[in-house]
Amino acid sequence: MAPTAGAIRLYGDSASSVLGFAWVAKARFEWDANKDEENQQKHGVSFARAQFAFADPDRVIAEDLSHSSDEQRYYCFGRVDGGVMTVRFTYRADVIRMFGAGYWRRGRQIYERQRQVHE
Repeated sequence: MAPTAGAIRLYGDSASSVLGFAWVAKARFEWDANKDEENQQKHGVSFARAQFAFADPDRVIAEDLSHSSDEQRYYCFGRVDGGVMTVRFTYRADVIRMFGAGYWRRGRQIYERQRQVHE
């Protein structure tokens, strides 16, 4: 059965072992400049700022099960500037490639629910 729209798989604290890469310590970030501009206009968030979601020690990582069958896509939910930011990304050859970021209610709900489970 195909995943429904918005379906995700949560990884929580075990993301580094599940995804098989060393998280923020070795991470390099990249993004398309045009997509960054579009994201800033639409959501008020630059990808440069969105990198900070990955630095949140309580971040939550989820796989996007309802998107691309060509490559895995993920969400990072992390606290930035007092709010919970959602960052959409892929992971390619030791590079986190961001393609969306914003402060969305669903991301905050997932983050807060996961934090309650792990406290």
